[in-house]
Amino acid sequence: MNVKAPPRLEDFPYRQTDNVRFGDLDPNHHVNNATYATYFETSRVSLIRHPEFGLMPKGLSWVLAHLAIDFRAEVHWPGVVELGLAVSRIGRSSVSYEQVVFHNGVCAASAAAVTVLVDQVSRKPTALPDDVVKKFRPWMRREAAIA
Repeated sequence: MNVKAPPRLEDFPYRQTDNVRFGDLDPNHHVNNATYATYFETSRVSLIRHPEFGLMPKGLSWVLAHLAIDFRAEVHWPGVVELGLAVSRIGRSSVSYEQVVFHNGVCAASAAAVTVLVDQVSRKPTALPDDVVKKFRPWMRREAAIA
């Protein structure tokens, strides 16, 4: 039986923190499952739209094509969550990510996400420019694949 080791925050090259808000809670007084999608979005969008990283080619836009979340532990308010992101694959027009949310040193959720680069006018997928592929490389995991 092959048991996968739990995620470690240090394995994710892009990291940031976010606050747990009172409004993130559900009637069970823990962070609602839908809020995790927002945490994951925060780290993806912060990486992609950061002007220094150059991942937003002019006339093109990123759209989310896939998001799968595994819930691992409860998160309560008040507090801070640590968000981690690693690029796991670069395709012709898409980028795949592995993402995590940690709270008090424990992985509370992990996710797999895929974004697709589209033309802003036609809304059709478009090939990743070579310079964008190069700019994603620092955020890749060692075992990540480039198609």
